[in-house]
Amino acid sequence: MRKIVNPFVKHHPKDYRCFGCSPANEIGLQLEFFEDGDNIVATWEPQKRFEGYFNVLHGGIQATLLDEVAAWVVNVKCKTAGVTSSISVKYRQPIYLDGGALTVRGWVDSVNRRLATVKAHILNSEGKVMAEAEAVYFIFSEQEAKEKFYYPGIEAFYEE
Repeated sequence: MRKIVNPFVKHHPKDYRCFGCSPANEIGLQLEFFEDGDNIVATWEPQKRFEGYFNVLHGGIQATLLDEVAAWVVNVKCKTAGVTSSISVKYRQPIYLDGGALTVRGWVDSVNRRLATVKAHILNSEGKVMAEAEAVYFIFSEQEAKEKFYYPGIEAFYEE
């Protein structure tokens, strides 16, 4: 697996507060991403502060994990920026907070001129699919992504 650099942290250190991936957002998920072939992957340890029912990871946090990995699939695999058009989540099993680290994995299902469909799932520490999603993103030309969404270009995701 190859580490994906978060270029938004480097280029916007004071202003970048993404709930999903900014290390400066103390209440956020602080995800880091890796490239594994056609997949973008993150490992994340559930925390008590993200609880829904007793000892169960809140469903909204699960949806956020899936949407965030989908956004990074768009950034890296589609080589542009995008915004969520829709996301459909299927919760297969409860994710217990004391069940160990989770793996969040996403990949491109299809792309046309303006839309990218991304599939994603959350695996528990035993590799079982606990939740899955299909996210549809409006995607932009690279020029528009750079001008309106601060997209730094694909090379920035691999700089060290």
